[in-house]
Amino acid sequence: MGRILALDFGTKRTGIAVTDELQLIASGLTTVNTTDLLDFLKKYFSEENVELILLGEPKRMNNEASHVETKILKFRESLEKITSIPIKRVDERFTSKMAAQTMLDSGLKKKQRKNKALLDEISATIILQTYLYQ
Repeated sequence: MGRILALDFGTKRTGIAVTDELQLIASGLTTVNTTDLLDFLKKYFSEENVELILLGEPKRMNNEASHVETKILKFRESLEKITSIPIKRVDERFTSKMAAQTMLDSGLKKKQRKNKALLDEISATIILQTYLYQ
């Protein structure tokens, strides 16, 4: 079995989470500047066995696509040019709020909770956990 990698794509930063090789445990991996994301993923794919990529699908409450969706679709096209790993979309509504609550519940200090990179990484982990628990 290979790992499952989840991406919480953002225009500035992208949070990344990954499973273990048995696909049992979801863990935050890192947050990468979106401009460096394809290079990071190329390197990661050359070092790790990734079986599936989950790409967050931001939707509004009325089920319409979010404003960032056009950028995500362009990114997906670029990603498909560098890998043949299957890509699935996962609804990411409320992941940022859930990530913020997780940071609060874990006892992080206010300064630590303002760390947007950590928030994006936790959001990617929630996307991955959502997929695993389906």
